[in-house]
Amino acid sequence: MSLEVQETETKKEAAAETRNVTGSEAILEIFLKEGVEVLFGYPGGAIMPLYDVLYHYNDPLRHILVRHEQCSVHAAQGYATVSGKTGVVLATSGPGATNLVTGLADAMIDSTPIVCLTGQVFAPLLGTDAFQETDIINITSPITKWSYQITDAEEIPAVLSKAFYIARSGRPGPVLIDITKNAQVQKFDFAYEKCDHIRSYRPKPVVRKEYVEEAAKLINSAQKPLVVFGQGVILGNAEEEFKKFIEKGDLPAAWTVLGLSALHSDHPLNVGMLGMHGNYAPNVLTNECDVLIAVGMRFDDRVTGRLDKYAKQAKVIHLDIDPAEIDKNVKADVPVWGDCKETLPMLTQLIEERKHSEWLQQFEELAKQEDEICIRKELYPETEILSMGEVIRIMNDITGGDAVIVTDVGQHQMVACRYAKFTKSKSNVTSGGLGTMGFGLPAAIGAKLGAPEREVIAVVGDGGIQMTIQELGTIMQNQIGVKILVLNNHYLGMVRQWQELFMERRYSFTDIESPDFVKLADSYNIPGARVETRDNLKAELEKMLNHKGSYLLEVKVGRENNVFPMVPQGCSVSEIRLS
Repeated sequence: MSLEVQETETKKEAAAETRNVTGSEAILEIFLKEGVEVLFGYPGGAIMPLYDVLYHYNDPLRHILVRHEQCSVHAAQGYATVSGKTGVVLATSGPGATNLVTGLADAMIDSTPIVCLTGQVFAPLLGTDAFQETDIINITSPITKWSYQITDAEEIPAVLSKAFYIARSGRPGPVLIDITKNAQVQKFDFAYEKCDHIRSYRPKPVVRKEYVEEAAKLINSAQKPLVVFGQGVILGNAEEEFKKFIEKGDLPAAWTVLGLSALHSDHPLNVGMLGMHGNYAPNVLTNECDVLIAVGMRFDDRVTGRLDKYAKQAKVIHLDIDPAEIDKNVKADVPVWGDCKETLPMLTQLIEERKHSEWLQQFEELAKQEDEICIRKELYPETEILSMGEVIRIMNDITGGDAVIVTDVGQHQMVACRYAKFTKSKSNVTSGGLGTMGFGLPAAIGAKLGAPEREVIAVVGDGGIQMTIQELGTIMQNQIGVKILVLNNHYLGMVRQWQELFMERRYSFTDIESPDFVKLADSYNIPGARVETRDNLKAELEKMLNHKGSYLLEVKVGRENNVFPMVPQGCSVSEIRLS
């Protein structure tokens, strides 16, 4: 075949793949090509052309109408976290777009892949302060991986292709694309090609073998090694690689809040949670280890406490896909750039099979102290007052650690993270870096849609749930089988704990009155019950978990119970308090 004939055939094939469509039709076709199944959104004037076309796509694309745009992002976060897919959000211009800001900031700091599309006024009106016009690009630039405004429909394929690629590649995060109304209705010849490369954007840094070798030498010479791991293990789908690494080296491993569930809760090398309300042993022994191996975590201040007193005696190895995190907070002696799914097997191959029995014994001894002073009292209280910990303990017994636990932010979050058991990865959904109250309920909606075959339990407080309680309507309308466990202590508990410990019990505006949650749930056709005594706690938890469909269970817990251990702000991790 001649070159001229080949070119003609290529052009014919390209023409066959090209269709004349509106910008809105192109957007929905791109969603299908990118494997999108669920959309979370709220219609409005500037996004109306897209919603008009969506009317005809309701079979391949399931749209979930939330009750507030912030919740669309949180729902997309829950969906992305448990499914491993990219969450997709639709919103209109002006207040619709600005309502996304909290969710975008949350997704950015917690590395959640989200693509948000906002409608915008007609291009000729840009900059005129038209009705519901806001400069959402400049507003969201600091809290997204990328934001871009489309004013011409012909830009849509290339821009959305880049959006999905950027959101899910490397260290994931949110992307916002603003699309003017004229671009949504404009017709053009549409063809689509998935993006797999962007000039000047390198999602995965080149792995430097010499640094892997240096890291292996340090680990092989270590007498008191400690691994601290975060969500990077989960985002890299490197759970099995991580497990092989710690088992070969007999390395104790402690997790951040977002790293929870990457390693089986009962694994013998799992030594517990790091940080302000983490476990006693890993916090204290951070300042006694001789080699600290950080995997996919960013040394957040809630994990490190005072940086000038953090692991100063240790050689630090830091594995991370984002070079910006290396040396940002804690200086690394050996930086290992790259995807941990690639770097961990390289490291595992080079480390020696070791036994660190005496070192691991130190973790066990400190764990016994914590159990005697804190844990036993929390899980098996001797008073008539119910504790959050015993609720989580009984829930574990019923679920066997197989459920997805979605938490809001507060005392209940820390208790759930400390005591919930997990047998599978991608089972812990929470707001880590931003600490967004109101996250739990909408995130649980998304999590259930992302893993419909799994039990999804939203563990929330009486304060946080009231920030997004309108999403009970979303559960009702879409018949989403989320179980809602409200741990009600009649306070904004975490703030109240600080006021008790550090502000001489000046409980300034933390005593919160709440509606009758059971009656409120009933008004949304969600059955429920309330527990105030230990006698029927297990039976009611079983009833909730055995119920087909959504259910709300309110449990009245101690008003002034505190979460311990605790590293007071401004202290080092070794100054952690057991009471």
